[in-house]
Amino acid sequence: MCGIAGILSLEPGRPVRQAPLGAMAAALRHRGPDSEGFHLDRELGLAYRRLSIIDLSDAANQPMSNEDGSLWMVFNGEIYNEPELRRQMLARGHRFRSGSDAEVVLHLYEEHGQGCVEVLNGMFAFAIWDARKQQLFAARDHFGVKPFYYAVAGETLIFASEIKALFATDLIAPECDRAALSEYLTFQFCLGDTTLFKGVRKLEPGCALRAEPGRGVEIRRYWDLDFRVDEHAPPEDECVQRLRVLLDDAVRDQMRADVPVGAHLSGGLDSSSVVALAAKHSRAPLHTFSGAFREGPDERPHARAVSEAAGTVHHEVFPTERELVELLPSLIYHMDEPAAGPGVFPQYCVSKLAREHVTVVLGGQGGDEMFGGYTRYLIAYLEECIRGGIDGTQEDDRYVVTFESILPNLPQLRGYQPLLQHFWRDGVFNSPEHRYFRLIDRSSAIRDLVPGDVPVGEAALFDRFRAIFDPESSKSYINRMTRFDLKTILPALLHVEDRTSMAVSLESRVPLLDHRVAAFVAALPPKIKYRGGRAKHLFRRAVEPLLPASVTARTDKMGFPVPFTEWTHRSPVREFVHETLLGSRARQRGLVDVDRLERRIQSEEHYGRGIWGLLCIELWMQTFIDRPAGRPA
Repeated sequence: MCGIAGILSLEPGRPVRQAPLGAMAAALRHRGPDSEGFHLDRELGLAYRRLSIIDLSDAANQPMSNEDGSLWMVFNGEIYNEPELRRQMLARGHRFRSGSDAEVVLHLYEEHGQGCVEVLNGMFAFAIWDARKQQLFAARDHFGVKPFYYAVAGETLIFASEIKALFATDLIAPECDRAALSEYLTFQFCLGDTTLFKGVRKLEPGCALRAEPGRGVEIRRYWDLDFRVDEHAPPEDECVQRLRVLLDDAVRDQMRADVPVGAHLSGGLDSSSVVALAAKHSRAPLHTFSGAFREGPDERPHARAVSEAAGTVHHEVFPTERELVELLPSLIYHMDEPAAGPGVFPQYCVSKLAREHVTVVLGGQGGDEMFGGYTRYLIAYLEECIRGGIDGTQEDDRYVVTFESILPNLPQLRGYQPLLQHFWRDGVFNSPEHRYFRLIDRSSAIRDLVPGDVPVGEAALFDRFRAIFDPESSKSYINRMTRFDLKTILPALLHVEDRTSMAVSLESRVPLLDHRVAAFVAALPPKIKYRGGRAKHLFRRAVEPLLPASVTARTDKMGFPVPFTEWTHRSPVREFVHETLLGSRARQRGLVDVDRLERRIQSEEHYGRGIWGLLCIELWMQTFIDRPAGRPA
């Protein structure tokens, strides 16, 4: 796990200087405190910060070259099928100087060129400079676990693991992209390759980049999930067995490291399953980490039950409201962009706890998106059943669940009556894409606070949303919802996962997002993986033998809810929110109607995610946009 950066002059003959590379590396020091390295070759410069995980010797330092020095690479991440790939390369006569998985990628490039990325199983973002072709090749892993940002400043391409490193070059200055701001205020994330900074793009998951002097930059997609339903899928029991094997294989592969490995353990189904499998493959008692707030209900009893069953050494942390006030500005700096929900705060606190004991952690990220864990899926499917019953279209059970089968799972919606009342007020006969937009739209609470030049909500962004939701991608509603979430919400959550862990120099791995698992699940008929609207039905069956019955039988999805509303009614959070959102800088900015916002804050009993989103935007503006020369504090 590391920080990578680079500069490529797109103007032939114009060399790259060392100074901006040094500034980029300094901005990424937290990602790699163990060593630093650089390589310059006329129009190309590479910078690297290392967090040692595999092969702790100097032989694994980067930038790394092949035997004749014609290829140079910076690599961030881990390749989980490295042992078998190394054996293949050795059999073909390749010689290795280190035990690093990065060196395996370099030799694969020698064999397969840019097709090397198609045989990798892992989380990665890397760049290879081919001096013979005078060409830069970069790629990002299937789901975007590891970040890669880039910008073209005049005739120069700059790239890095974090956006702040791009600004450290002084080649570009931070400027807010107003169109992207509309997306954030609507969804609390940006769509596609956009970021909140004008001119800064992220290389999307499953994509590769090619650039060379005189020819510019090209992007191509090398991998995508195929959600076409397999008409010849095996029976459900066989699918359960196959998924169990794939999950076990993924966790076993991701236990590989030359440093201590632990795991996050919330007590939910996803992290509990990862812990149970990891403990089975761990040579020593596994250290597990969770957190909770003193103010309300939490999942600690479930986490402790899993810890006891798996024989782990369990650690807990209890974040406080004072820590939120102290940490949030620096968390916004580490995030580069506003956070997708208040979970960034406790996630950082748990990561900080974990770093005191281990260097690598496994987590359950991706389970909700992959296996159908969100309650909104059930809401949408209930609608589909009603429509199907009226229209007579629910008989095709390859794509929908039947009304009879969904009835036993409707108690999951207990407590969601206000949402259902609001949601169904507009009727259930709009198109699926319009209905799903309304389920994920976060802007209703702030629309009257935002000026007209920053449009939010369905009218402003539906076309952008629809292009990703893509009604042609699948006949299955659950597959289309899952596809959208994997392409939008999941990257936003992985952004949080990466930044909160790397801020404390901790490597975070997510075995549920093994692309072999994803490909298998994506093609299964909905009636198998989401039977009767039961959240994570197939996944639940696959992991039932591994976990206490109290965990697999749960229907109360809790997560790690921050008591933000409660805290905003007392010191010091109340003062912090008021000073940030109602202060002189916020008033001068004109991003929101501050007087109207003040009345809302003074009278509102419930501080929703809308207020959280505005708070993060203002802190982001203060941190990146207001600083002289774009230098964050």
